[in-house]
Amino acid sequence: MATTPRHIHLVAPSGYCHNPAAAARGVARLQADGHRVENSGIIARREQRFAGSDSQRLADINDLTQLNPLPDIILAVRGGYGATRLLPFIDYPALRSRLADAPTALCGHSDFTAIQLALLTQSGVKSFSAPMLAGNFGAEVLSEFTVEHFWRALTSPKLTLNWTTVSQQVQASGTVWGGNLAMITSLIGTPWMPDIRGGILVIEDVNEHPFRIERMLLQLHQCGILARQSAIVTGSFSGTTSTDYDNGYDFSSVWNLIRDMTGLPVVTDLQFGHSADTVTLPLGARGLLTVEDTAASLQISGYPVLR
Repeated sequence: MATTPRHIHLVAPSGYCHNPAAAARGVARLQADGHRVENSGIIARREQRFAGSDSQRLADINDLTQLNPLPDIILAVRGGYGATRLLPFIDYPALRSRLADAPTALCGHSDFTAIQLALLTQSGVKSFSAPMLAGNFGAEVLSEFTVEHFWRALTSPKLTLNWTTVSQQVQASGTVWGGNLAMITSLIGTPWMPDIRGGILVIEDVNEHPFRIERMLLQLHQCGILARQSAIVTGSFSGTTSTDYDNGYDFSSVWNLIRDMTGLPVVTDLQFGHSADTVTLPLGARGLLTVEDTAASLQISGYPVLR
């Protein structure tokens, strides 16, 4: 997909980039498409399992306020773990004044979900649950689906996603939010958990057995968060295999239980998350979710768009 050349600034607030070849491949691909990629020196940064010290990784976020001009895209190198350590020290007021109304796309997923939801809660900054440098742009085989959906989301003031799901009838509207389920659950009871009423909660995860996903959803239910939503959309839940012990218990069992317990529509099978093919979702945007039989549609508007 041909795109306007963009200014891309890399951040690494989470885990060490254990596959630097993939990250370098991602940088080279973006540059080959005419984009200017800066701050690539952070790819090699490491302290223990992290992409640098806490202060270095925190500076990746707080120093965004000092960039002049602002980049078109702020792109996370990878996820892993480490963002949660930074949340109490992020300069939310400064980031609000610099980013809240700017045509800049803050992009990432996985562990980066914690920073995205904290910024949404404390600063009103909308961001994109989106592909990252190493795992997506640096994949051995680049997904045309992922790249097309990425640029479409960042450049279109209105976005429509269509997919096939379990047959049902749904019409729901509200704020689109969510991301990685483990990170969402980790924010319960903290100042960084969004208090979204009537939301469309979109979730995904990787390497989590169905019973762990159920347990996290039950925690969201039992503390009252699911009761405040209008619908749940499930993305990819990859990296797990069932055993004889499960005896037929699978993700469908989880979704059916959550439907029964909450009364919420659970719309499955959106291509979103830790998979080669993933859509890009604006977090904090306005969404309209409809399902007719097996045809699902999510219309999204009200998010920052690149000029």
